[in-house]
Amino acid sequence: MRYILRRLGFYLAALVVAITINFFLPRLLPGDPAAVILGTSAAKLTPENLRAVREALGLSDAPLIQQYGLYLAHLLRGDFGLSYTYFPTPVTKVIANGFVWTLLLGSVSLLLSFALGNLIGIYGSWRRGGLVDTVFPPLLIFIGSFPAFFLALGLLYAFGVKLDWLPISHAYNNRLPSGFNLPFLLSVLEHMVLPATTSVLLGIGGWALGMRNVMVSVLADDYVTMAEAKGLKQIRVMFVYAARNALLPGVTGFGIALGAILSGQVLIETVFSYPGLGFLLINAVNGRDYPLMQGLFMMITIGILAANFLVDILYTWLDPRVRTG
Repeated sequence: MRYILRRLGFYLAALVVAITINFFLPRLLPGDPAAVILGTSAAKLTPENLRAVREALGLSDAPLIQQYGLYLAHLLRGDFGLSYTYFPTPVTKVIANGFVWTLLLGSVSLLLSFALGNLIGIYGSWRRGGLVDTVFPPLLIFIGSFPAFFLALGLLYAFGVKLDWLPISHAYNNRLPSGFNLPFLLSVLEHMVLPATTSVLLGIGGWALGMRNVMVSVLADDYVTMAEAKGLKQIRVMFVYAARNALLPGVTGFGIALGAILSGQVLIETVFSYPGLGFLLINAVNGRDYPLMQGLFMMITIGILAANFLVDILYTWLDPRVRTG
């Protein structure tokens, strides 16, 4: 319990630092949000009109420390203000819409890459030196080493532009009524194929190689040799005795990757114009949308810290030695 409380205190301190940076960093960027939003029209406005627009957007000329105190007060109430880019929509509503799509794309991609990668690693180590073991891990690592935007653009061009098999942008067909109906769900699935494939290809190699290396050491343990000596079926020894124990390091890595879902798909979502948090973040930065930037950074920070805290709790359950550390 003492270890958990120490870790909790560390993450709370990290959250306070993140909140402070989250407030000051966007305000140090050059440019006026009101002028960015108005574009060329800003030059035609009088200073009084421009000041009226700034007040409507909630911008203030007060000292930063005073704005920071007001920001903390609003933050405690869960009020991130109104988005400048999607004015007058509240930031919480904008983030909620993007969060659904990021969570859908990220969770599907992570589950697929985790499951397929570990299966390849398990089978490859069991048949060490075979085709799966010698070809798949290095090939997948090679593919995963490509930059995310390069791989995404390659898939978009090949399957979306040249072959015209799949849609190249957005998360669904705008002409369909949204809801839990078959045409809409099929459209969502169709639009998710290319960005999900990109994310899976980027991550599957690491899972496969990690599981393969752990399985090689586990297969040399005495309890696996004993299980084989008993004459148990090979598939039972491979999964129940070897893979179950080799999976433990992967489970903790899965927890960390789960927290990174909120921030790890910025480039992929941008390439495919997928309306998730990463796509919103790029638009917020380009539009100097301070409230939306702060809300998104806060969401990402809390997600990563919460995932790491859950991993710490899991470690104390998996390894009792950590409790006395």
